[in-house]
Amino acid sequence: MTNDNAETYEVCIVGAGIAGMNALVVASGYLPSAARVALVDSRHRVGGMWVDTYDHVRLHQPHGNFTAGNIKWALKVEPSHLATQNEILDHFERCYDIAKERLDIVESFGWVYESHQESGDLVEVALRGPDGERKTVRTKRLIKAFGHQITPNEPLTVTSNQVRSITPGLIGAHDAELRADDAPIWIVGGGKTAMDSAHLLIGRFPGREINMLTGPGTIFARRDTFFPVGAKRWFSGTPINTMTRQLGRRFDGTNEDEVRDWFRANYGISPSDEARDYFNGYLSDAECLVIRAGLTNLENEYLADAVDRDGGVDLVFRSGGTRAVRPGTWLVNCTGSLLREPRPYEPFASPSGRILSIQMRSSTTGVFSPFAGYFLTHLMFTDQLTDAGLFELDIAELHAKAKSLVVYASMSLTLHNLSLIIDALPSKAILGCGLDYDLWYPPHRRLVGTAAVLRTHRRDREHHRRTLETLRHRFDVRCGPLQPS
Repeated sequence: MTNDNAETYEVCIVGAGIAGMNALVVASGYLPSAARVALVDSRHRVGGMWVDTYDHVRLHQPHGNFTAGNIKWALKVEPSHLATQNEILDHFERCYDIAKERLDIVESFGWVYESHQESGDLVEVALRGPDGERKTVRTKRLIKAFGHQITPNEPLTVTSNQVRSITPGLIGAHDAELRADDAPIWIVGGGKTAMDSAHLLIGRFPGREINMLTGPGTIFARRDTFFPVGAKRWFSGTPINTMTRQLGRRFDGTNEDEVRDWFRANYGISPSDEARDYFNGYLSDAECLVIRAGLTNLENEYLADAVDRDGGVDLVFRSGGTRAVRPGTWLVNCTGSLLREPRPYEPFASPSGRILSIQMRSSTTGVFSPFAGYFLTHLMFTDQLTDAGLFELDIAELHAKAKSLVVYASMSLTLHNLSLIIDALPSKAILGCGLDYDLWYPPHRRLVGTAAVLRTHRRDREHHRRTLETLRHRFDVRCGPLQPS
């Protein structure tokens, strides 16, 4: 793999989504001015999954703490504004422009990572370009910020030729056809994408038959509780970090049903009264009311197929049940897009500490990959990545075996490792994380939360360690400190 003509960089970052941009901005604080950095992404620009998501997407949390490092948004709107796709991408560009002021960044957009190997004190990274050409990047450090590796869904494939199957990203392209008739619409899925699409379609086609198949149903975090607006931020609402600590102390690796019921009763909201799964999405009272009122049917079923029968069409459910629908019915594929493809295991850190891999087979912050981009890059540049004692968890395997408790496990993992990170990094690095949800609240409330964490995190760490070990034994998943290579 050695190439004597390859350029050498201080760091190569593969992935320009939210995790990669946090890694880039953190690295810029350690590297000398104008240091050479390679940035690689298979897409044509920075932004990760936000580049190719559906155009009616909205950030479900207020936009201010969705950032890289602690870079402020330039958007002149209310703090509670839910940013659009274009606004999110504009902020990615802003973060990238600020990093380019500090570093000499050589970008390889449209290039795909193929492999890497350590050679002496360097890492050699093999890349493949859009036309099949290949090149090697030599770097002192490699950060593979793959995160969730999300790709957009395709339209559902069904047996019937009398239904029209699309994705959320195709709603705009089919607007004229959707307006040309009043055929029913069935939204397949019950998560964040389904809520976005239902809210859009209900507003665009008032009075139309719009239905939803939600599977077990999704419990959302009630945005009004965690992000109260106006003066309420000074005295009401529950900071997300507070809820996370409450949940982490309750969850012991065996009691996910009890924890789910507690969360639903205290913090949850859903259009479905029977919702059973929590995946860390947010929904407001107003959005939930619009969706509840606008849906004709909401069924806790999984779609297996749509088949033609006796001149009509039946939706066939995994449970064995069926539902007759009109020919011409629309199916919108809003099913989950996380962890759909199996990936090989790779430790989050190489033995040398020169390679950091942010992905779901060896996760240190669970599904919250932006935090890994921020904190693990700090550990890398302070030479503590391999010896901080962080736990890894194979989120992908846990998702395959026990999908409903992935978020609870992610919170336990993050709290355990954040406790170790607090001991390892200076307070400036901890407090400089612009992803911190508590930044929604005024300083006096943040100080209370910070004091609570500093007072209890070491004591709570032992509980989280036992919880993670319970998950390892219960589900036979990789979970614990990195093992020697």
